[in-house]
Amino acid sequence: MAGSSHGHTPAAWTGVIIAFIGFCVAGAFMVMAQPVGFWAGMVITVLGGVVGGIMRAMGLGQSKQSPALPHGAPSARREPAAAES
Repeated sequence: MAGSSHGHTPAAWTGVIIAFIGFCVAGAFMVMAQPVGFWAGMVITVLGGVVGGIMRAMGLGQSKQSPALPHGAPSARREPAAAES
């Protein structure tokens, strides 16, 4: 996966950082037994996904490209089973 630039975009980094902050906020308020703070952290977590999606729509994400085989590349074929005598 490292060679495919999976997630190395401003949209991905921003969305993940915001979601991580929301997760930490929710976790802290859960330990403090404060339901309102917990749900605020969950809203921040979801907001991270929304912000990442908006940034991707603005062109700051990775473009969708189908992995195409080079022209003339051989396709994988199974060899016939050898008859045992």
